[in-house]
Amino acid sequence: MTVAANTATGLGSRLVNTVLAIQPLANLAKHQARQMMVKRAEKIGVPWTKTVRELRSQEWESHWQQVYNPQLQYPEYYCCSFHAYEQGNLSWDAAFEVEVAARAVHAGIWSNAGAAGDAQLRQSYHEIVKSQLPHNPQAILDVGCSVGMSTFALKALYPQAKITGLDLSPYFLAVAHQRSQQQNQSEIEWVHAAAEATGLPEANYDLVSIFLVCHELPQSATRQILQEMQRLLRPGGYLAIMDMNPQSEIYAQMPPYILTLLKSTEPYLDEYFTLDIAQAIVAAGFHPPTITCNSPRHRTIVSQVKD
Repeated sequence: MTVAANTATGLGSRLVNTVLAIQPLANLAKHQARQMMVKRAEKIGVPWTKTVRELRSQEWESHWQQVYNPQLQYPEYYCCSFHAYEQGNLSWDAAFEVEVAARAVHAGIWSNAGAAGDAQLRQSYHEIVKSQLPHNPQAILDVGCSVGMSTFALKALYPQAKITGLDLSPYFLAVAHQRSQQQNQSEIEWVHAAAEATGLPEANYDLVSIFLVCHELPQSATRQILQEMQRLLRPGGYLAIMDMNPQSEIYAQMPPYILTLLKSTEPYLDEYFTLDIAQAIVAAGFHPPTITCNSPRHRTIVSQVKD
């Protein structure tokens, strides 16, 4: 059954937006959202506090220098608060907490998954994508790779492929770079660039993967990124996107309090939920995509670039 999510244009959503426009209330919502994630993580056995403390104690300057692009100008939409961090993804706090946060947030997707929910979500995505690819890709671009969780998953699935991870945050990329060295996967290339203007050579990839990125973008950026991915893909190459599913009953039935917490950490959620992503993909030069539910609240989108 298709259900219109109440984050789109309903009265509840407008009331939430009104609340979040009041800065003290918005700050309270962000604080509450963060505290809820930390408590959930510790409750299910994800050592949030210990993990972050250990990361803070390590040396990061050399990894930063390896990935940082001083010529990059950050898009305006990126320089705002994300996920309850005032500096958004441009901070060590965000980089050190992103993995434990993912495990905490995704623990509730399936009733019995717990801390394994994040891994299960990624597996469900890759199973769908792999089933639609006619052959294993030899060159893969992971867009919005964060600290490399999605990139390392791609490398495990396609060990023969040349893999590039791209992200706007040098903090995230520094952590990814350190982990790739620890795991003896130094062949992975990390690129500090905007996805809508990567500077990468055209027709260079068989597969572009975009995992949990589009809901953090305004519609204009999503459309520009899709056009850039069309440029980067080889003839017959594939685009794969995994993200929140606006048609999920989970979001349609979400209580206003929880919706407020969610939207306080996701500034572009309304734009994402009202975007016709299938139309945007076709307009960017792709064949009509397949859209498959891969969790109770996520969808996987796969499309082949037009020759």
